[in-house]
Amino acid sequence: MVHGVINVKKEKGMTSFSVVARCRRIFGKKKICHTGTLDPDAEGVLVVCLGKGTKLVDMLSHGTKTYEAVLMLGCVTDTQDTSGTVLREYEVDVSPDEAESAVLSFEGPNMQVPPMYSALKVDGKKLVDLARRGIEVERKAREVTFSDMEILETDLPRIRFRVTCSKGAYMRTLCEDIGMKLGCGGCMESLLRTRTGRFEIGEALTLDEISEKVRDGDLSFVMPIDRFFDEYPRVQVPESLDADIKNGSRFELRGLSDVPNKKVRVYLSDGAFAGIYKKSGKRFSLEKHFYIFDTEEGTEQ
Repeated sequence: MVHGVINVKKEKGMTSFSVVARCRRIFGKKKICHTGTLDPDAEGVLVVCLGKGTKLVDMLSHGTKTYEAVLMLGCVTDTQDTSGTVLREYEVDVSPDEAESAVLSFEGPNMQVPPMYSALKVDGKKLVDLARRGIEVERKAREVTFSDMEILETDLPRIRFRVTCSKGAYMRTLCEDIGMKLGCGGCMESLLRTRTGRFEIGEALTLDEISEKVRDGDLSFVMPIDRFFDEYPRVQVPESLDADIKNGSRFELRGLSDVPNKKVRVYLSDGAFAGIYKKSGKRFSLEKHFYIFDTEEGTEQ
């Protein structure tokens, strides 16, 4: 089993779930998931975790994301993008300067109401499933933050812009909110995610490219789990402590008195990454275990 994280370039027309399903076929394993949904019509960076890398999902999901979006003014749809049913159309009677100012005015913290066409759940039911049945429920506004907003091109009724946003922000909703502020409505025409945390679009691979590399036995594109904890000091234990580390037990190791009470990356005697430990006094206690025992293969890795 391959364990780590990959940077997938999701292509337009695919759901995030279908990307994961294809990855499961490519790698021949089920324990695979992504860290943040992209709409079917959107494209760009989709971070996918493999095997023990799935333990990183919560950490990776909280990073900021950068997008390039095209806003179409003068049109309001039920899905907040051009794939939906048109609800209202307006004449776009604003100047390019007014339109650009409206976009840039959303930089900073904002209160945003999540869209009905989303995977959020209310009373255990996905909003998108309710929306498809014609049911609309009240959603609470939540604070999101937009930063580094930049106008890339203006050719009304379209505006292409770049923005970095916090977790939980919806670009479709942002586009609609900008249209509402201008009084002419608006929806999202296209969306490209160019960055998620440390993962950039320039390093992303399509599923076909990933499939070809796996067939050739090239796994260099898989980011190892321990790379996400580079800020912590490395501690490698002697063979006599290997069994304790594999079981997640606390341990004490002489010669580490200079390590302050903080987290460390712990490796077995053979160099295999085991997990994150926290030093308290003279002992190290497990905080996050990543020792890999592949039960499907019946072997330790």
